Amino acid sequence: MLALRTVTNHWWVFLLRGLVAVLFGIFAFVFPVSTAAAFVIIFGAYALVDGVLTIVTALRAAHPDSGRWWWLLVEGIVGIAVGVLTFFEPGITALALGFLVAGWAIATGIFEVAAAFRMRKDVPGEILFFVTGLLSIALGVILAIHPFTGLLAAVYLIGAYAILAGVVLTALALRLRARRSHDTAAVG
Repeated sequence: MLALRTVTNHWWVFLLRGLVAVLFGIFAFVFPVSTAAAFVIIFGAYALVDGVLTIVTALRAAHPDSGRWWWLLVEGIVGIAVGVLTFFEPGITALALGFLVAGWAIATGIFEVAAAFRMRKDVPGEILFFVTGLLSIALGVILAIHPFTGLLAAVYLIGAYAILAGVVLTALALRLRARRSHDTAAVG
């Protein structure tokens, strides 16, 4: 009961979260290129910080008897390099992310087509999984030809999620506020 009272007393936090999510989602739809650029920069910052922390870990784990720490050192250097490259050449990072999505879609499609051939022995006439695989391959090829489209598609997907989640959080906030009003009236 105490947890419910705490949540209902802070209904406005859910409302604020919902409104921020909806605003972010709208921003992603209205300014997709800016949102994608922000994602790329955030990725670069992550890669840079992760690289530095990995190097710290490697240096702390360095023992003359063990050569394993060198791999961590190399990983850290690569992370820093990717982070720095992202800040100086964000277009390359965006392009690489687009190609990554394209490669994933093609690989997924190939595996789905292969699974569909195996599945047809157990489920005669099964063609839907095969069609799904072909669609995934087609999407991957299109994204490979236009890699920035993959990054923009991710922005739109995240924007749609943010709007939906924001609406749900706002509805929850209003229900919590109503519950709080109801509980306050019952006590008083």
